[in-house]
Amino acid sequence: MALGALTLFSLAYAGGNGDWGGYRPFKGSYLIYSNELGEQQPPTAHDRKISFMVTGTVARDMFDSMAPDSKERCSVEKGYRERNKENVSCSLDHDGYVCHFGFNLRSGKSIAGSIC
Repeated sequence: MALGALTLFSLAYAGGNGDWGGYRPFKGSYLIYSNELGEQQPPTAHDRKISFMVTGTVARDMFDSMAPDSKERCSVEKGYRERNKENVSCSLDHDGYVCHFGFNLRSGKSIAGSIC
């Protein structure tokens, strides 16, 4: 009986991950800029950064992978939740899930993709 339960669980787990390993499309936007977030300027030859904003399923998957919720948050709105890891920030509010992250395109280094 235990073997049967283990087999059933394994099949259910494998069935849920049938498309694992393949790239999936996602919803998002990006901004290429210079200077700093909040004081963005048009990109220049020497200063080019990119901020990505993703929403929907990919943002939910990222949010779920980043537990626990942050103690310091950008909003005190009821139901608002936020999770931050290094330069990746995700939030959940009445509009759904959203995540931000960025890169310095000249150095390739990870940078924050949003500010409060």
